[in-house]
Formats: sequence, structure tokens, C-alpha cells
Amino acid sequence: MTEFAVELRDVVKTFRTPEGTLLNAVDHVTLQIRNGEFFSMLGSSGCGKTTSLRMIAGFEWPTQGEVFIAGKAMGHTPPFQRPVNTVFQNYALFQHMTVYQNIAFGLEMDRVPPAEIKRRVGEMLELVQLVGLERRYPRQLSGGQQQRVALARALVKMPKVLLLDEPLGALDLKLRKEMQLELKAIQQKVGITFVYVTHDQEEALTMSDRIAVMSKGKVMQIGAPVEIYERPSNRFVADFIGESNFLDGTVREVEGDYATVYVPALNAEIRGLNTGQVRRSESVVVSIRPEKVRLSSQTALQNNSFVGRVTKSTYIGADTHVYVDVRGYLFKVWEQNKISSLDPKAYYTIGQEVVVNLFPENTLILSGM
Repeated sequence: MTEFAVELRDVVKTFRTPEGTLLNAVDHVTLQIRNGEFFSMLGSSGCGKTTSLRMIAGFEWPTQGEVFIAGKAMGHTPPFQRPVNTVFQNYALFQHMTVYQNIAFGLEMDRVPPAEIKRRVGEMLELVQLVGLERRYPRQLSGGQQQRVALARALVKMPKVLLLDEPLGALDLKLRKEMQLELKAIQQKVGITFVYVTHDQEEALTMSDRIAVMSKGKVMQIGAPVEIYERPSNRFVADFIGESNFLDGTVREVEGDYATVYVPALNAEIRGLNTGQVRRSESVVVSIRPEKVRLSSQTALQNNSFVGRVTKSTYIGADTHVYVDVRGYLFKVWEQNKISSLDPKAYYTIGQEVVVNLFPENTLILSGM
């Protein structure tokens, strides 16, 4: 058995725009999705993630390259002949059928014996926690319950790969977060490969074993959530996943895993991790997450410490978002509220002088892409 459930090998999908020009919606994408993996394709609208999913499903065929499912070339195979199933954002349930009938539909089309259908639908109802609701119609269910029916209907046929196209997009925030954890738990129980498309960074980080970050039809980086967040390969990934402070500069020196960069905006040098394998004299970007910046009343580091003034401080419950002006550059700093206090002196005030400390191990030197 092949190691990969899905492979895209140098896949291109070209569309003609309304203006008559050709556009590569997917631009020479190569990726491998392992068996039993929860793999997410993450990016903003128009990045090529849904088109990639549709090519795996068979709803679109590649212009160039090939799509493999379980080791077999499937680029021009119709959807119904592929060992995959898809869950859509709008659920696509049959409104005139009960929960039971919706889940059983695919098995009935495959002429599975009635006793086997009853057993497998029963297992799915338990898996998605809908036992007792099998006689209800979709209109009698909440959004979250309808999503579970759609999931059960797709899983009951035990596809090799389950494709999910922003399936939680129609749910409210609280329910969406609950369903994220449920989806991950269900995937771990059934052991089927899930390929998930989303534009929600937190959703991808929460559920995925690995993530492909996409932009303009290309894969910018593939990695585990911690790798994508803590070691982005370039400025785009660092900017798209979470928030970051960015400073343009030029590499002055490279020493082992670290590099020293001259930053004109601060008229100073900053030392950080050489994650982009940059070289001397190269134009680069210094990136540091707001929660990794440390504020103090005095200099804490020999280098990478800068005096500034607080211009804004916003209390948001778990954190306080502090903005500090250093020589005209505005640093974003997220500080966790570890002490419960109503004392105004416990929080930063506008105009207060502070020292911004950028610890080198938390400061990333990235290629400027």
C-alpha cells in the first residue's frame, strides 16, 4: 500500500478570465498527503485551495500534472469512480428525507443489503451523536446537527479520503469551535484521511496534522501547525498566520543559527534566528510575534532592547494589547493578564516609558518574499 492517500504532482489548473486572459488558479502545485492524516489547505479567497480540492474530488480536471489517490492516477477519472467523498459548506442534505434516509442514501445506491445499511447507519449515528434524531428532517435540526448529518452521510461509505470544503463556515463562532474539536476526534476514531479547506488560520492550527499555506495558486509552505506558526518560511506565511511585527533590513553578519540585521527604521542592529538561511548583505525581514515581545522598565538585553513610549493600551480580558512607539516604529505587544486586579497601576498607561526587549531566540530573520 502506498504511503500517500493523495498526491498532486506538478498540478496546474488554468481558467480563462472574463477579460479573455489565462489564469493559473493552481500553479505547479506538488504535495503529498499521508494515509490517516488531517491535512488542511489554508489561504484567502482565490488562493487555489478549493480548486485543488475539486481536482482531488474529480469536479475539475488538471490542465497539467496528475492527481493520485491511493497510488492510482485519477486526474481524468469521474467523481463517482473515485474512493473519495465530499462535505460541502451548505451541507447539501436532501430536505425531503429524514436523518436516517440521508445517511443511508449512498449505501442504497450501492445496493448494500438492508441489514448492513441499518448496522452502518446506526454506527454513524452514534459516532456523530445523533442517536434518537434519525426520524427528523433537516429543517428540524440545528446548523451543527445538520453538519453532523452531512459528515455521517459522507463517512458511512468509508471512503479512502474525505474532502471538506469549509464545512463549518455557516456556523456561529462558539459552535464552530466545538465542531472543530468534534471533527478532529471523529477523524482520529475512523482513521480516514481528511483533506480540509479553510481560510480560518485558528481552525487550521487547531485541527490539522499538517497545513499547506497557499497564495496565488502556489504552496508557500507545508508543515505541522507549530512549524507554520513558529518557523514561517517567509514574510507572507508569518503575516497570514497570526500577527507579527515586521522590520525591513539588511544582513550585516551571519553566525551559525543567528544573523545580525541593520534596520533603518530603528537606526540599529537586531539579532535573531536565521530561519530563512539568509546571507550577508541580503535584504531581509525581521519578524517577531506580539506575544513574544517583552516589556520592562529597564534594559534587559545587551542588544535588541529599545526605549519607547506607550501610545495605546487595550484591555481585552485574557490579554492587554499594548502599542509602543520606538523611534517612529509602532511595536505591537500582547501581554497576558496573569494577575486579577482593578488597580489602574497594574496596566500600562498612554505616555508611559517602557523598554521593548526582542529576545534573539524569538526574533526571526526571514527572506523578504
